[in-house]
Amino acid sequence: MALGDSFTAGLVAGEPRWADEVARALGPRTRYENLAWVGATSADVEEKQLDQALSLDPDVVTLVCGANDVLESVRPDPAEYATRLARMFARLRSEAPKAEVVTATYPDISRFLDLRPRTRARVEEGMRRFNGACRAVAERHGVALLDSFDDPAAADRDTYAADGFHPSPEGHRRAAAAFLRALRTRFRPTEAAAT
Repeated sequence: MALGDSFTAGLVAGEPRWADEVARALGPRTRYENLAWVGATSADVEEKQLDQALSLDPDVVTLVCGANDVLESVRPDPAEYATRLARMFARLRSEAPKAEVVTATYPDISRFLDLRPRTRARVEEGMRRFNGACRAVAERHGVALLDSFDDPAAADRDTYAADGFHPSPEGHRRAAAAFLRALRTRFRPTEAAAT
């Protein structure tokens, strides 16, 4: 079960997405749903995606959100984001106790965007604070975390699509490999019928 924003949903229909690659790697018996959509905020994930995900009794859940919270606000609130993320992780732990849950921080999304200096600084600082909140909440709830902010791939322009923000096919390939590594440290995917 993949929840989140355009990082997970992808931008172009038919192009490979990291979540698709993860589902394929988990085996032919894997039942897979990608509920993410372009522009989703953390509130959208909590209010519109999470219930549907839980209703399908998932074995594996990826939940990555927060970038749109930062991009859409001049004063993004990391404390509010942390509270929302904590509620989502708590519900997953309570209502899908056997599910493996994986989240991720974002790379510096301002790096390759055409932004004015003040806006670039605001977005970079917002992502640093949101990523810090994500790390703390994931640790508190025992959720596997991929830390993308300082990953070497985050500084590689080939990782990004032409817009400088969304993952390129290479970015999706790298993300899939990272998510699979995280899952394999938690359980043996071939033994699970993952959703």
